[in-house]
Amino acid sequence: MANTIRVLSSLGTREVVEAIAPDFEREHSCAVARVYDSSIGLLQRVADGETADVAVFTAAALDGIIAQGKVVGRIDVSRSFVGIAVRKGAPRPDIGTPEKLKQALLAAKSLAHSKTGASGIYFASLIDRLGLGDALKGKTIVRDGIVANIAASGEAELAVQQISELMQSPGIDIVGPLPDELQQVTIFSAGVFTGSAQIGLAEAFVAHLVSPATASLIRAKGMEPA
Repeated sequence: MANTIRVLSSLGTREVVEAIAPDFEREHSCAVARVYDSSIGLLQRVADGETADVAVFTAAALDGIIAQGKVVGRIDVSRSFVGIAVRKGAPRPDIGTPEKLKQALLAAKSLAHSKTGASGIYFASLIDRLGLGDALKGKTIVRDGIVANIAASGEAELAVQQISELMQSPGIDIVGPLPDELQQVTIFSAGVFTGSAQIGLAEAFVAHLVSPATASLIRAKGMEPA
C-alpha cells in the first residue's frame, strides 16, 4: 500500500501499538508496518541504518536519537513498572517488601530477566545492590524477548520484566510489581523520524497513541498513561 507507515516499537508497548493499529489503518486508509524489539535492539537497528516513520522507545533511548537529529520531538506515552511472574497456577511468593523480595529470590530455584531490555538492565543492577549477585548467579537465565515465556514453560520459576511485557505471555500469573522502594518507573515515548516520507500520517499515529481514548487501553496493558 502506498500510504504505509513503519513503526519501530519497544516490546513494552507492543500490545498497545498492536491494539490501535487496525483502527488507525481503517480511519486513515493506510497500512501500519510494525517492528518490535528491546529499545537497545531498536537503537542498534537505527545505528545500522534502519529507517521508519515512528519510534516508540524508552524516553532515554528516544532522547539519544533525538540528539542525533534522527527523530523530531518526544511525546511521553506511558509509565511502566517492573514486576514478577510465575507459571500459571504456581504458588505466588510474597514480594511486598524489599526483605520479602530478597527471600523470594533466594528461595527460587531459577529466575529469568531480559538481557538488553530496560527492566533486565535495571534488575541486574538491583541484584547487586541487594547483595545477591553471587547467590543468584548460578540460577539466573538472561535472555531477550518475552521472558515470561521462560516461566510459562517451566524453565524458570520466576520471570522479571516490565508488567506490560509479562502480560504478553498467556501461560503465567503476575505476582505483582516490585516493592515501591525498589521499583524503577520506565517512561515510554514516541516521536517521528526526520526522514519520514509520511510525516502527516506519522504525526497522526503518535497523536492517536497519546490520545485520551487510548488511556484505558494503556492501563489494560499493565501501564499508566504518561
